[in-house]
Amino acid sequence: MQIRIERDPETGFCFGVKRAIDIVTEKARRLGTIETLGAIVHNRPVLQELSGIGVRIAEGLDDIRGNVIATSAHGVSPEVEDKLKIRHIDVVSTVCPFVQRAQMAAKRLANAGFYVVVYGDANHPEVGGVLAWAEGRGIATMDEDMVCRAMTSPYRIGILSQTTQIPAYFTDFVKKVVELCLTKDTEIRVIDTICHEIRRRQASAFELAGRVDSMLVVGGHNSANTSRLARLCSRVTRAHLIETAEEIDPYWFENGHHVGITAGTSTSEDTIRSVIARLETLS
Repeated sequence: MQIRIERDPETGFCFGVKRAIDIVTEKARRLGTIETLGAIVHNRPVLQELSGIGVRIAEGLDDIRGNVIATSAHGVSPEVEDKLKIRHIDVVSTVCPFVQRAQMAAKRLANAGFYVVVYGDANHPEVGGVLAWAEGRGIATMDEDMVCRAMTSPYRIGILSQTTQIPAYFTDFVKKVVELCLTKDTEIRVIDTICHEIRRRQASAFELAGRVDSMLVVGGHNSANTSRLARLCSRVTRAHLIETAEEIDPYWFENGHHVGITAGTSTSEDTIRSVIARLETLS
């Protein structure tokens, strides 16, 4: 079996992830160890590597052992920030600038009197953090029907998105909210908070998926942006989400040998190379 491998050029750490890892790595080397409030990124091999240089994950505020904590690239709520300050814990922020932009957009909308709607997974830490900046005046949902049910007419709705969402899906969501909620004296404001780098990566992966027999999407199984890449690629070809090379099943390539490789924003270069090396052994 001869496998032809084609790698998506838009792979490797995104700007926000690289920035977060660089900050935590520098702090760990200088201090000897550092804690992060939750996983700094959603990628197991990367977290294992960081653990090796002294980075420990605190699962919550009550699990913090030291007096220095790094917040994740997904950001935290103002309430969590205040609690850390009260405890005199030195906070090292690694929040992605694109996530911070979404947080500030939510705050501005809420302060202007809008009910904030965050298009995204309500259980994702980024979404929870963004919504918290609306100070209780908002909702996180991907169900347009919930938007109008959550408030009374006339509506003042401010809509933004989780930074890693698929732009076309966000656009469809906004259109449906307009159709359902646009009544007399209603005001709807939409702010594009999807990361520009995510847009470019999704477009590149989708283009590659359209000309191969199958795609390997490399990244954490709990990574939102990786899951969306796999979902997007599966619209045009077979797509398999894997976290490591060991998860590759040779039977996937029995009926097609042109394989595309893309990866989530927190997938390291070493992991991608190991996937390519594993495929080469099957040829």
